[in-house]
Amino acid sequence: MPLDQIGDSQNEKEMTFLDHLEELRWHIIRAAIAIFIITIVAFIAKDIVIDLLIMGPSRTDFWTYLKLCELAGLLNTPTLCVDSLPFELVSRKLSSQFMTHISVSFMTGLILGFPYAFWEIWRFIKPGLHLKERKASRGATFSVSFLFMTGVLFGYFLIAPISVRFFATYVVYDQLQNLFDLSSYIGMITMIVFGSGLLFQLPVIVYFLTKAGLISSRLMKKYRKHAIIVILILGAMITPPDPFSQMLIALPLMLLYQISIVIARRIEKRKLRQEAKN
Repeated sequence: MPLDQIGDSQNEKEMTFLDHLEELRWHIIRAAIAIFIITIVAFIAKDIVIDLLIMGPSRTDFWTYLKLCELAGLLNTPTLCVDSLPFELVSRKLSSQFMTHISVSFMTGLILGFPYAFWEIWRFIKPGLHLKERKASRGATFSVSFLFMTGVLFGYFLIAPISVRFFATYVVYDQLQNLFDLSSYIGMITMIVFGSGLLFQLPVIVYFLTKAGLISSRLMKKYRKHAIIVILILGAMITPPDPFSQMLIALPLMLLYQISIVIARRIEKRKLRQEAKN
């Protein structure tokens, strides 16, 4: 018996299908508890979560707008500077503010609790892998968490404020006043931030699909043009319908797609070396 299989048999206990379901249930429960606790903390810390973070892109002193004004001064292009956001937020329903408070707190719990939730699911999956597969996937939790948080920051500091500025300054008729509903504003911000985090998981998805033999670097190169179209569509789904915002989300995704091709090629070379040794 190969050494890796001996190690697996020694480290893993025999479990029935119901035992696996029970173990999975407890992993999910622990992940849900963590998200719930963070949600409660976010609900209590309303001044930080809503006033500072969520409402940040609605104010001209937001970090991104200040940097755009600095860039405008360097490039001598005043149009880049955001010195006003001509809109007001309104709450049209009786329970709108309370429900918004709950939804924002839950999304905060989901975003901040995502790394721990993935770690819990990974703890359930990992024992079912062979020793070589465990070594090859070492650092999976860090990679997933890093890419997710990078996507979240990218969405929050770049896509969200640019989207807010676009809708705030878009004019179809001069006499109209922008009165945006609170739930609409919150929904757009959370969709962009969380969606960007998920889209940045592309290299991880490609890694596991390549390991499973479902895709290859040659296949990804062959359908690169098709992938670019899909990326542009995804960018349009999580950003406002203006080309600038769509390209901002599409460009890093294209870069991640190229990185994914490199990852797939490295996995294939590793497989060939292992087959040659055997």
